[in-house]
Amino acid sequence: MGDCGRVLNFSAGPSAVPLEVLKTAQREMLNYDGSGCSVMELSHRSATFDKIIKSAEQDLRDILSIPPNYKVLFMQGGGTGQFAAVPLNLCPKLKEQKADYVVTGTWSQKAAKEAASFVQVNEVFPRPAKFDNIPPESGWKTSPDAAYLYYCDNETIHGVEFPRVPSVDCPIVCDMSSNILTRPVDVSKFGVIIAGAQKNLGPAGVTLVIVREDLIENPASVCPSVLNYKITADNTSLYNTPPTYSIYLLGLTLKWIKEHGGVEGMQERSAKKSKALYDLIEASEGFYVNSINKSCRSRTTIPFRIRCDEALEKKFLAEAEKAGMIQLKGHRSVGGIRASMFNAMEVEQALRLIELMKTFKAQNQ
Repeated sequence: MGDCGRVLNFSAGPSAVPLEVLKTAQREMLNYDGSGCSVMELSHRSATFDKIIKSAEQDLRDILSIPPNYKVLFMQGGGTGQFAAVPLNLCPKLKEQKADYVVTGTWSQKAAKEAASFVQVNEVFPRPAKFDNIPPESGWKTSPDAAYLYYCDNETIHGVEFPRVPSVDCPIVCDMSSNILTRPVDVSKFGVIIAGAQKNLGPAGVTLVIVREDLIENPASVCPSVLNYKITADNTSLYNTPPTYSIYLLGLTLKWIKEHGGVEGMQERSAKKSKALYDLIEASEGFYVNSINKSCRSRTTIPFRIRCDEALEKKFLAEAEKAGMIQLKGHRSVGGIRASMFNAMEVEQALRLIELMKTFKAQNQ
């Protein structure tokens, strides 16, 4: 157990929130900024909340150097809601239009399936038997008339992360839910960036959308208002009641990131954490195994097996929990172990897992 009796949380989401952020929210819980009430009680139309949401947007623009011709939207429905929102906003003719999808894991697979209800989906390479690599772009079969190309920057379940932005002629849509603000991003290379907040940005409930303004002008006529980028942008994310408390905590998290070196500081932390774990796995002589191609191994969600021995993995998980480390069990679809190490996790905390793994290997090899 750590500070305040807290465990070390390796959950893939909702994941850990920086302790400083939680303490600030605790102090401000009953009376925010002299308002006499909690943020969760504030009207979303109030001047006080207006400052909160505008500050969050400006901090995000500062951190990512978002160009002025991009809208920042705070929406609901998570990444799953955006699987439908993307084609409904970018393809006004729906089934008459095509969209290219790069399927590298469960989440891009689900996005492609959802989009197929609205548009013609072209998967740019045959679906692999195992999601352990990203085929080179030279072999992708893209559509010359695609409305957009969609990919998931980091697949949380399989541990595959894109090392670079694809080079295509159409607008790029990217799901960055699990690695946003863990490394610098040239926003101008994208048409749309989507991200559920519950991994690197704060708690669940709010979904971030960064969209180039020329792409929001002509949504499909059947696009519901709650998913409509133009309506959301025209109403500064206040068309309906937004997830006010989640936006408040997202704003506090952005200020915390600024205070800890910005996105460059987060990149340095992420590199140290992931390198320490991968170095241990590679030095374990097959005791710990990660099967992802080294060119696209995730820095934030790292799956591994222990000799493919379920009994040994169960024992490891039990010992980890006794040591105050939770949510290390791999996703039910792939099994094994998964260490999710998002921005809120300190390098020193990640090294506690490394030490446990060293001890476990020595006692069980």
